[in-house]
Amino acid sequence: MPDVQGWRAKFGVLGPSTNTIVQPDFDAMRPMGVTNHYSRIFTPNANAVSNESSRAGTEVIAGNVLDAVRSVMTCKPDYLVMGMSAVTFFDGAKGADAFVKKVEDEAGVKISVGSHACAAALNAYGGVRKIAFLSPYWPVINAEVKQYFGDMGFETVRETCLQCQSWTAIAEVTEETLRGVLRQLDGDDVDAIVQVGTNLSMVRLAAAAEMWLGKPVVAINTATYWHALRANGIKDQMQGFGRLLSDF
Repeated sequence: MPDVQGWRAKFGVLGPSTNTIVQPDFDAMRPMGVTNHYSRIFTPNANAVSNESSRAGTEVIAGNVLDAVRSVMTCKPDYLVMGMSAVTFFDGAKGADAFVKKVEDEAGVKISVGSHACAAALNAYGGVRKIAFLSPYWPVINAEVKQYFGDMGFETVRETCLQCQSWTAIAEVTEETLRGVLRQLDGDDVDAIVQVGTNLSMVRLAAAAEMWLGKPVVAINTATYWHALRANGIKDQMQGFGRLLSDF
C-alpha cells in the first residue's frame, strides 16, 4: 500500500545541516501526493571561509553524505534529492556521475543532483549554449562549476562568486544584491543565466528575472526539484517558479 500522504512519491532530501533554504524551497514546490523527508548532512559552520578552505570544507560535507543517506533510507523513500550543489560539480561530468553512483549504490534508489539537473534544465529550454552563472562560492569552487558545464557542452561567458564568509551567511544574501549580480552577468552574448549554491535563496527571483531579462534564469533548487519530479513521472506544472516548472 502507498504512503497515505506520499502516495505519488516519497522523496528523501539530503542537505547540509547549515542549509536553511532548501527545505522551504522544496516544500513550496511540492505537489499534492509528494512528500519530502529531510536528512541533515553534518556540517560544521565554517567561519571566514577562504579560497583555500572552501574546497576542504565541502569535502567534509561530501564525506558525511553516506551517513545521511543511511539515515533517510529508514523511512523507505522512493527517490533521493540532493540539496547541496558544490560536490556534484567536482571533477566535471565524470565526477558528477561518480558521486551519483556512490549514493545510488548505497541507497538502492535513484537520485537527482544539482549539476545534472541544471544541465537538463538548460537542455529543456533549448538553444542554450553560452551561459553566465553566479554562486556563493570562492574561485576554486567556481572553477569546478565551469569545468562541469564545459563538459556538458555549455560555454561560460561570465561568472560571479559572492565569496560568502560562512555556510550560514549564504542564506543571508539579499535579493537586492542578487538583482545587481544578475544585471552584471546578463548580456547579448549570454543565452541563459544559472544560479548554483542551494543555500542561496533565488527560486522566486529567478522566475521574475526571466520576465525582465527575457531569457532562461535557472535557480538550482528549482532545477533539482523539477528534475526529481519529472524523473518520477510527475508532470504537474505550477506557476511562480519560472518556465521550467510551468512549461516543461
